[in-house]
Amino acid sequence: MSFDNLGLEPRLLEAVASMGYTTPTPIQRDAIPVVLAGRDVVGCAQTGTGKTAAFVLPLLQRIPARPGGIRALIVTPTRELALQIDEVARSAARSTRHRTSVVYGGVGYEPQRRALKRGVDVLVATPGRLLDLVGRGDADLSHVEILVLDEADRMLDMGFAPDVKRIMALLPERRQNLLFSATMPKEILKLIDSTLDDPAHVSVAPVTTPIEAIAQSIYPVGGQQKGDLLKQLISDHDLSRVLVFTRTKHRADRVARQLERSGIRSAAIHGNRSQAQRQKALDGFKRGHSRVLVATDIVARGIDVDNITHVINFDVPNTPEDYVHRIGRTARAGRTGSAFTLLAPEEHDSLRDIEYTIGAIIDCADHDGFAYRDARIVPDPDRDTVRTRRGNPSHSQRGRGGNGSTGAGGGKKSSGRARSRGRGRGPRGGRSAAA
Repeated sequence: MSFDNLGLEPRLLEAVASMGYTTPTPIQRDAIPVVLAGRDVVGCAQTGTGKTAAFVLPLLQRIPARPGGIRALIVTPTRELALQIDEVARSAARSTRHRTSVVYGGVGYEPQRRALKRGVDVLVATPGRLLDLVGRGDADLSHVEILVLDEADRMLDMGFAPDVKRIMALLPERRQNLLFSATMPKEILKLIDSTLDDPAHVSVAPVTTPIEAIAQSIYPVGGQQKGDLLKQLISDHDLSRVLVFTRTKHRADRVARQLERSGIRSAAIHGNRSQAQRQKALDGFKRGHSRVLVATDIVARGIDVDNITHVINFDVPNTPEDYVHRIGRTARAGRTGSAFTLLAPEEHDSLRDIEYTIGAIIDCADHDGFAYRDARIVPDPDRDTVRTRRGNPSHSQRGRGGNGSTGAGGGKKSSGRARSRGRGRGPRGGRSAAA
């Protein structure tokens, strides 16, 4: 199958070629024809599957490029996603002469207001800023012919449900609706039932699931030594494209500063950074100027950065779902990747929840040459924390590549015993150690 078979007109095929696309991805192959046919569409697909082009290309064919109001509205939950979608839309619109623009919070109103005043065919927006512009009389949604809700599940998770309902109430009743979501919780199903008209369902499974594609390892370490172990893991194995997750904004800044002082080019991205700072950090990471991007969970979903080889959880995430989304930033598009989790003694309960959810015991690893000083607890290798997805007890599943030999040189698989003197029985069946 090629793009020539999907019903796209010649100028969009030119855009496809100029953007470097050769063969449509499954979501593009299945979604583009039904969007071109004018049907409402529900797309179940993760970031990294090519879904942005799956709705941008056909909507550009369906709406005219002429002066007037906004005719296609794409709503997405975060500024980073909005900029990412706008980049694709601008690239495709060079061949069609459509005018595109993007609006989001955290920056001044005036440039966005001026862009809307000049006229926009396709608007990409985050919910809050869009409603602000509408309230000020700077955005008119009465001519919208196509509505796209991208990352709909994430939008609801972030509390945007009331804003989305307000936006939809401002749109013409007769319109085409395209909803894309990585998951389909009950709230999304209700939204589909109340909003979409006989939608076509397009579901594309990810190329590989995190458990199958990602080598996962746990590095038990005292909380005060996490920074030292992180630096040594990155340096000893010459890791060059690493995404590090912390639980708090303050810690993200601190970890990035520590890595910089050690000669490891790093940048931090989180909600307290200005939009310009966030975009600079992300662009620097994408272009290879920074080896490490230290982030809070603001980028755990939705940001598609190619060729991330390692995800390191500096802090164990608050929920198992966050763990899955974090490590899913690596092993994209059929590649493999590695996920390391630095496990402090007080984080063992969170580990148990993660293992229960993913249905796998994640093996422990030691990093050869690292001088462990602080007390640490190595989880019992035979811990009974795991159930399969059907709910049956299982010890047969292991986090793939848990011995740490994951393309980084890795560490040595832990036997479940502490590596040094002072071994004793730790809480919840773990073994404690003071090196």
